[in-house]
Formats: sequence, C-alpha cells, structure tokens
Amino acid sequence: MQERASLFLVPTPIGNLEDITLRALRILQSVDTILAEDTRTSGKLLKHYRIDTKQQSYHAFNEHQTLQGLVRRLQAGEKMALITDAGTPAISDPGFLLVRACIAENIVVECLPGPTAIIPALVQSGLPADRFVFEGFLPHKKGRQTRLQLLAEEKRSMVFYESPHRLLKSLQQFMEYFGSSRKASVSRELTKLHEETVQGTLLELIEHFSKSKVKGEIVIVIEGKN
Repeated sequence: MQERASLFLVPTPIGNLEDITLRALRILQSVDTILAEDTRTSGKLLKHYRIDTKQQSYHAFNEHQTLQGLVRRLQAGEKMALITDAGTPAISDPGFLLVRACIAENIVVECLPGPTAIIPALVQSGLPADRFVFEGFLPHKKGRQTRLQLLAEEKRSMVFYESPHRLLKSLQQFMEYFGSSRKASVSRELTKLHEETVQGTLLELIEHFSKSKVKGEIVIVIEGKN
C-alpha cells in the first residue's frame, strides 16, 4: 500500500510489546527516519521487531531547535515516523509543534490508531465513558488551585495522568475540592506484569494507597459532579 503522508505519528505499546499494529510495524520499517523521544527506550522495541531504521532524538528539550530543519527535510521528500516512549505522540508528549508546523507548510501528516493509557483506564474504571475530559498532568504549582476549582464543577468524567510519588497528594487535593465520597479509579502499570486498577471513593483510594509504596505509570479517573 502506497502511503501519501510524509510524517506518521505512530503509537507504541504502553507496556506489553504485543500491543502494536501490523501497519505500525510496516511504517517503522519503511520510513527514512524514526524520530524518537528516547532512542534507548525505543531501541528496545525496534530490536524486538528487528527494525533497523535510523533513529533521531526528538524530545521536549530539543523540539524547538530541530523543528525547522525537520520541516525542510520533509519538504525535500524524506519520510519520517514520530514515536514517543509509550503511547500516542502529542498526548502529554512531544508532537504538537511538529504537526502544527507541517500543516502550515502543507506537509501531509497521518496519525495511526493505537495504544494510549487514557482509554483502557477510563473504560475499566466503571465510570461513565460516553463523555469525558482529559486533563493530562495538572500544573504542579502555578495554576493548580485554579484548575481544581474549575474542575470541581465539571460534570463529565475526568482523566488525569500522575506520577507515583505525587499520587497521594493529588488524591488528597481531589478529595478537598471534589468531596470524600466522589467515585474514582486509579490504574497503574497498564498492560504490564503488575497491572492494577482500584475503584472506590476518593477517601477509600487514599486509604488503599497509603498502605504501601506506589510504583508505575498512573492514570486517575474521577466521576463528574452529579
């Protein structure tokens, strides 16, 4: 199949290496360059599937500096795939700036469907999934309180990313602004060996995760205001 795009956004597994599509593998094999958030991390995936396409580092700390150079190469006919350490590019990861620049220059961009932690965490939370809002990582300091005040009135299910060392603090803040009886779900290590999803009220989740050290990537889902 002849692909018309010049830049492909290719989702990669969030844990289990089997969670990649046949088309994603074909694209990664056929492009000229793979733009990778961390070439060491992506190298494990590529080695697993015996893909030897040239990699180039593209991450939050160099995306501004490399942007115009990448656009010029794409305009010259080079085909590239953008991947991140896990999941879909541009979702709380680099990608947005490059996509926007390509669109401005009429470079065809295509995003393949594939893994993301948002959807499995939401679906298995047991909370309404027909309408939801994705908040990603909340601001650590500036703007955090204002954001929580606004979200206290949100009626849709809310999805957040969080780091393990900040989980308890965030749950406590959610309880402060949303109430102790608000239903929620915490998923960690999705698709990995120690995958866990715990549902309950915010108070129950705080009690649960206070008992032991938390590890792994975390997705929090909270019901909207009734």
